[in-house]
Amino acid sequence: MPDDRLKYMAEPGVPDLQKLQAEGLYPTDDRIAAGPVAVFECMQEIPCNPCEEACPRGCIRIGEDITGIPRLDPSCTGCGLCLPSCPGLCIFILDGSYSGTEATVTMPYELLPLPEEGETVDALDRQGREVCEGRVVRVRAIGTSELCRSLTVAIPKAFVHDVRHVRRQSD
Repeated sequence: MPDDRLKYMAEPGVPDLQKLQAEGLYPTDDRIAAGPVAVFECMQEIPCNPCEEACPRGCIRIGEDITGIPRLDPSCTGCGLCLPSCPGLCIFILDGSYSGTEATVTMPYELLPLPEEGETVDALDRQGREVCEGRVVRVRAIGTSELCRSLTVAIPKAFVHDVRHVRRQSD
């Protein structure tokens, strides 16, 4: 069976956001600007649906074929309860309403030592390239895992679609 997800990639491992938005698989810019919302960059066709079960509001739908791409209802509040459920670390929370000039990206983070709140970090894209500086605004334990934290980073709004990881500047 051919992997339908390939049609949603600009290049290997990099989602084509315009195609995903056109199919209702990625929040619109207006929705991101309105406040926190989950984003799924689940580009591997594997049987997986714990995010669907994790959402207390029923905003995530995989469907009967559990290899499907998660679909998000726009009423998602970006609570982040789905974030620790993803074994592939593919869920991010974007918030374009953070301030007049900054957005936040909340991401799973499994490296040690943990960045500290207020720390300046290099904000990286999906390929590990630096795109801007960010500022850590929150570090939280997620779920019951002692290994994974959620890291919320404030970045210039222009990079909200690009930033998906960070590198500590002291490393």
